[in-house]
Amino acid sequence: MERKAGFLERVSGLATRWTGTSAAFALAVLTIVLWAATGPVFHYSDTWQLVINTGTTIVTFLMVFLIQRQQNKDSLTIQLKLNELVAAARGASNRLINVEDLTEDEVKELHERYSQLAEVVKRDRKLTTPHTIEEAEKVEAAAEAVAEAGKKVATAEKAVATG
Repeated sequence: MERKAGFLERVSGLATRWTGTSAAFALAVLTIVLWAATGPVFHYSDTWQLVINTGTTIVTFLMVFLIQRQQNKDSLTIQLKLNELVAAARGASNRLINVEDLTEDEVKELHERYSQLAEVVKRDRKLTTPHTIEEAEKVEAAAEAVAEAGKKVATAEKAVATG
């Protein structure tokens, strides 16, 4: 599974690692100090100001892409690790593998089911007892059946009372 990273991937990886170091921060501070110190020499001219504005704009522009690249990679590796844990855990719901690929509506539906599971767990006196989404769905179905039966009883009571 080992493959050689491409040139851009290697360069961006090096830049990402280096920009997070104390040396990179020190260089940034030194650049600002030197720029400020040269202000009187250049009579605080527009060109003097343009140099720092242009430099910081370019650095910021490039850093946005480096940061996004690293966040994408970190997010993917975390998801892979979580997928492995879910796949390896006995009793875990495999529906969570690759959950990040679901649509927003599917994620909301799954969140609602886990909220129902949280309610089941709250009712349980033992917090260490494992529960599943399927159990929450059964509880929800049972609650719906009880509510439906309650409506039928109420309708029947009304019929008896008026009849």
